[in-house]
Amino acid sequence: MVLVSAVRDYITRMVQDIPGMKVLIVDSQTVSIVSVVYAQSDFSKKEVFAVEKVDSMPSDPMLHMKALYFLRPTSENIQHLRRQLASPRFGDYHLFFSNILKTTQVQILADSDEHEVVKQVQEYYADFVAIDPYHFTLDMKSNHIYMLPTVLDPPSSQYFCDRAVDGISAVFLALKRRPVIRYQRTSDIAKRIAQEAGKLMYEHESGLFDFRRTETSPLLLVIDRRDDPVTPLLNQWTYQAMVHELIGIHDNVVNMRNIGKHRKDLQDVVLSSEQDEFFKMNMFENFGDLGMNIKRMVDEFQLLSKSNQNIQTIEEMAKFVENYPEYRKELAKVSKHVAMVTELSKIVEERKLMLVSQTEQELACNGGQVAAFEAVTKLLDEESVSDIDRLRLVMLYALRYEKESPVQLMQLFNKLASRSAKYKPGLVQFLLKQAGVDKRTGDLYGNRDLLNIARNMARGLKGVENVYTQHQPLLFQTMESITKGRLKDVDYPFVGNHFQQGRPQEVVIFIVGGTTYEEARVVPLQNASNTGTRFILGGSVVLNSKSFLRDLEEAQRVSRSSTVV
Repeated sequence: MVLVSAVRDYITRMVQDIPGMKVLIVDSQTVSIVSVVYAQSDFSKKEVFAVEKVDSMPSDPMLHMKALYFLRPTSENIQHLRRQLASPRFGDYHLFFSNILKTTQVQILADSDEHEVVKQVQEYYADFVAIDPYHFTLDMKSNHIYMLPTVLDPPSSQYFCDRAVDGISAVFLALKRRPVIRYQRTSDIAKRIAQEAGKLMYEHESGLFDFRRTETSPLLLVIDRRDDPVTPLLNQWTYQAMVHELIGIHDNVVNMRNIGKHRKDLQDVVLSSEQDEFFKMNMFENFGDLGMNIKRMVDEFQLLSKSNQNIQTIEEMAKFVENYPEYRKELAKVSKHVAMVTELSKIVEERKLMLVSQTEQELACNGGQVAAFEAVTKLLDEESVSDIDRLRLVMLYALRYEKESPVQLMQLFNKLASRSAKYKPGLVQFLLKQAGVDKRTGDLYGNRDLLNIARNMARGLKGVENVYTQHQPLLFQTMESITKGRLKDVDYPFVGNHFQQGRPQEVVIFIVGGTTYEEARVVPLQNASNTGTRFILGGSVVLNSKSFLRDLEEAQRVSRSSTVV
């Protein structure tokens, strides 16, 4: 069962099994969980009259309505419920929680229900945002926490770990599986999350996770974003990843309000593989092929609209009216994708991204320090290259050649500081401290392991079909190691006294610090390759270069202020 259908089934059961008019009440996180799998029109078909937020509900009584609460089981939400049950607005209350309720919380709810309006209390394990069938996020605030030592902010660090464990455990409860757990040895936070998830699944709630055993246990692998800092720094050239990098996607919605001038219906655009067939077919296509496919869609629409314009008889008119909703839907789809690609093209041109991206890909994929230094130096002097692109180029160079060329690296730091007014001093050095070669576990550039060296040479000899999409995230190698049974125990230890017998058929990889859409693209492609192993990818957030750099800056700021104190 894939993630979108798992969450959708929970929501369907919730709204379908309770007949009559009802109001759905959500919190700031469950609203995202619901919105990515259920459209507004789906709710109206199920007699859901309105959707309200638990912390900002109106006070007008609606005793003829039934209340469906879908909340995370937090102390804050339990307190909201206490107050609202004290003077009920609705006739019936049906309480659904996205994760495991504590016994004390159940007791508080029972004590608060003096008017006996609560008809049921259920746990529906959907404590994650299923943005695609094999990709989930936890939309976590303060994502920079993963870069900081626990001692700097123990409460925030604990909250970060707790939320990660909650999300991961809900995924496995929804899939009805209990995994063996491994983690990246060099990451303290990955180890902590893995161990706490293990305690929950095998000790505190072992009965809840006692599902029918499969021949080989599923695997949960917890890894750290800092093992591959290159992927979130690169420009992207496939549709979904490119939209997120250049404009931004949040819970499958693209906010176009501040980008160009668009009609009202194109200001918030939904990009969902479950709700849009064209997007589903093209989300992983590169920019060139995407342009051709959009042109084909426009041509088909023009044929459709022309045939509709020639209405001469009553029968034709009746037929047109009958087909009109479909025509209108097609028009909306065409408009949406044309607007999106138009804006992407403008940004690519304004920021000279084809020029910048070619050098980025060379830095990420190929050797040659002298040529790389010259290319980066030249781009730093280009007036049309933006500050953020200059910063990313220097970071990519630094990650690649930190040990080989300290003198040239210092020259680039100085040039960057003189060219970019917004450059934060020491940010590149802070990145190397966080994610430099001495901190990383994986073979990021494919130059440690003989097999990876051979693979890179073969790829170089064959040439690359598209110079802009030659990079493969480290995740691809990790997945390959899992399918071939080559993931080293010394680098990725097991939690507890577990070990893996045989190759796992189901694997959830959780990236502490966030996933990218480039990595999310690799997962369904790998799943389609018939290796017998199905992967699901999840993380604390979905990153683009801006949010990755923001996290880096915030972590640097907190580190500096704590040093000063």
